[in-house]
Amino acid sequence: MSRAAVPGLPSRHPIGEQLPALYTDDDLAQRFTSGLDTVLAPVFATLDNLPSYLDPRVTPTDFLTWLASWVGAFHDPQWPVELRREAVARAVELHRWRGTRRGLVEGLWLALGVHAEVTGDGGAVWSSTAGADLPPDPPAGPLVRVWPGREAPVDADRVHEIVRAMCPVHTVCRVEILPGPRTDEGR
Repeated sequence: MSRAAVPGLPSRHPIGEQLPALYTDDDLAQRFTSGLDTVLAPVFATLDNLPSYLDPRVTPTDFLTWLASWVGAFHDPQWPVELRREAVARAVELHRWRGTRRGLVEGLWLALGVHAEVTGDGGAVWSSTAGADLPPDPPAGPLVRVWPGREAPVDADRVHEIVRAMCPVHTVCRVEILPGPRTDEGR
């Protein structure tokens, strides 16, 4: 898509009509301002439709990358357009949940189309008694179980990349990739 001069696009605000009456019948002035109208018509059309450019559901596809950078959305050019639009539309919501179980599960679903479950909390332990023995080592950290969803094969490298990016800095998340749908057997 191009937002350059569009041949034949009429200007909603023709400059020639806004000139003083002295120039109304001046052929040179009217042709000159007509050339400016041709250049400015796409600018006016873009400004008139600015809210549409800022709405990820209807923005032109080439603007989606720019809009994603504005809201800090993960943007993969290889994704289908509808998925990229959803990622930009949900970016603020996902930022609010970043570092939480919900944020990790929803981020994995949006980015890779995989189901996920997070167990464990990676929390800290302490003692409120002065001079007490050191507390035991904290648990191994959260465990993220992932199994196929929208796409059958799960890309382990991408899962690890997203988990590293979305887990809180003070935790080390372990990842377990299940071959098929999760079952509650053996728990």
